[in-house]
Amino acid sequence: MISPHLSLISTDLSRNNIVLNDATLVMTKKIRTYLKDSLSLKTGHVVKKNVKKGYKALFVGAPGSGKTSAALAVANEFKRPVYKINLAKVISKYIGETEKNLDLLFANAENKNWILFFDEADALFGKRTNVKDAHDKYANIEVSYLLQRMENYEGLSILATNLKGNIDAAFTRRFQSVIHIP
Repeated sequence: MISPHLSLISTDLSRNNIVLNDATLVMTKKIRTYLKDSLSLKTGHVVKKNVKKGYKALFVGAPGSGKTSAALAVANEFKRPVYKINLAKVISKYIGETEKNLDLLFANAENKNWILFFDEADALFGKRTNVKDAHDKYANIEVSYLLQRMENYEGLSILATNLKGNIDAAFTRRFQSVIHIP
C-alpha cells in the first residue's frame, strides 16, 4: 500500500522535449549518471564505504520554469516512478505527527527505486530558528528529523523551490546538485 502522503506523477516528456540551458543540462547529467550507476554504487564492495547514501538534488527556479518537468524527464529516461510528496498531508500541527508521517513516507519508499519529489520544498525544509517558545523547539526538531531521514534515504530525492534562501543550510550542504532552472 502506498502512503497517503505520496502521489504518483507522470508525463511522457523526455529530456528532448524540454528546453534547458547548457549549465542545467550538465547538472542534470550528474543525476542521470547516478541513476544509471546507482545499483552498482549500492552493491560495490570497495565503493560502498565512500559513497553517500542516495542522491539529493535541489531544483531552483521561478514558478512555471519547468522544475517538475525536468524531474519527470530525467525519471522517464530511466523508467523510474516519481512520487510527489503531499505536504498538506505530511505537515501536522500536532507534536510528533509530522515526524511519524515522514517516517511512513520514507519507509514506504525504501528499496523501491522511487524518485521522491518535494515541490515547494522550502515549506518543509525551512531554516531552523532560535528557540523562543515550544513551537520553535518542535519546528526545529521536525527539520532535524527530516535532515536525518533524507541523509539515510538510498534513492533519489529531488526538492524544488522558488526560494532557495529559505532552505536550511544543513540541507543545502548535503545536496549533490543544486540546479538553477531559468
